[in-house]
Amino acid sequence: MGRSRLTPEREAELYAAVLDLLREVGYDALTMDAVAARTHASKATLYRQWQGKPELVAKALHHHKPVHLADIDTGSIRGDLHAMVSRGDDCEMERDSALLRGLVRAAHDNPDLHRALRDLLINPDVSGLGEMLTRAVERGEIPAGRPALSYVPHMLVGAFVAQQLIEDRPPDRAFLAAYVDAVVLPALGV
Repeated sequence: MGRSRLTPEREAELYAAVLDLLREVGYDALTMDAVAARTHASKATLYRQWQGKPELVAKALHHHKPVHLADIDTGSIRGDLHAMVSRGDDCEMERDSALLRGLVRAAHDNPDLHRALRDLLINPDVSGLGEMLTRAVERGEIPAGRPALSYVPHMLVGAFVAQQLIEDRPPDRAFLAAYVDAVVLPALGV
């Protein structure tokens, strides 16, 4: 027997509830029972749709993203990177930053969560970013052998994390846009 599909609206409702619960209690205290109670769904329904908590959380985060990197194509690498960092608003970015910090801590101790986040959230973004960079190389904006090409994901994740650590404030669009212009683009030779 195949699993029954949820409507897109119901799936979005479940994902929103998962993210709300994550913000309230954190990953370790989040249970499928709590998700079921919050969403008025049965645990059996949840387990038919998702293999478990790690997959549910990763898919909720993926669904919540305002734009997927593979969908960004402004015609220039600067435009693409700025479109990427300008998605969402600063308040949402602050909430998401706190949520992701908690999930990174949880993933450190939970290999299933780590794998789900990499497979369903990180790898698609790294792949989308790779496509973006490949287009820029093909357009002649970035020299093909530029060593920094392999490190762009690391630079961007680093910027997202570093502002909180160094300046004790969450990342915002202005900081990330300035970082792209001052660090990422020069490293790429743009």
